[in-house]
Amino acid sequence: MNIFLSLQSRIRGRMAKDFASSPYGKKLKKFKDIHKGERCFIIGNGPSLKAEDLETLKAHNEVTFGMNRIYKIFNETSWRPTYYCCEDVLIIKEKQAEINAIESKAKFIPVNLKWFEGVNVDGAKYFWLNYDREKDYLHSFSTDIAKQIDCRGTVTFSCMQIAAYMGFRKIYLIGVDHNYSKIIDEAGNIIEDKNAGDYFCKDYDQDIKDVAVHDMGQSTLTYRDARRFADESIGRVTIYNATRGGKLEEFERVDFDSLFEVKK
Repeated sequence: MNIFLSLQSRIRGRMAKDFASSPYGKKLKKFKDIHKGERCFIIGNGPSLKAEDLETLKAHNEVTFGMNRIYKIFNETSWRPTYYCCEDVLIIKEKQAEINAIESKAKFIPVNLKWFEGVNVDGAKYFWLNYDREKDYLHSFSTDIAKQIDCRGTVTFSCMQIAAYMGFRKIYLIGVDHNYSKIIDEAGNIIEDKNAGDYFCKDYDQDIKDVAVHDMGQSTLTYRDARRFADESIGRVTIYNATRGGKLEEFERVDFDSLFEVKK
């Protein structure tokens, strides 16, 4: 066995057990409550996402989170996400140049992908992505991202954990349609709807479209847990769905445009 690799593996194993004390964890601690009491917007990549809404967010200096292939809409808007998060190794490996070019204050990337997949993203703040359900926080919603972020199969959920850690009191979702042309429902049935759109652009995931079946059943359970966490936070965090349409009903809906109306 390669001595260096063996030593490296041991060091990483120790870091993972106490990630908050690692150099990566210490960097994440700096984000604790930096936006306390503020509001933010988590931007999904569904077909309801419009460049005009992103321009509205920019005009009002809103704090936003972009995810995955959000860069594909950059040619339609001057908006850029305040923060970026991606957990998909395929996207990071194949589109690293695009991700490196994203102008954001910080990019949140699982250290698991750095250690075991060799990814290295410019400006990354690496976090430990926990897959072990026995080590989850209550409702699988981590309250300390310096220690871990609990993985539930959707990066939107990870952004919620990051936003809550930053102290945001109101978290709004837009572009989170919670529906695709081919899904698995809560009962485990595969349902196809050729009229349903998948993303905000047709070539969003052309490299994997033939094999992608989205597990909306599991995503629904995940969002329910996020709602439970928010409800039990006693007003510290509230999550709203400001998506135009879509099928996500786990959070209270609000009209996106009403959030920017001038009170008389």
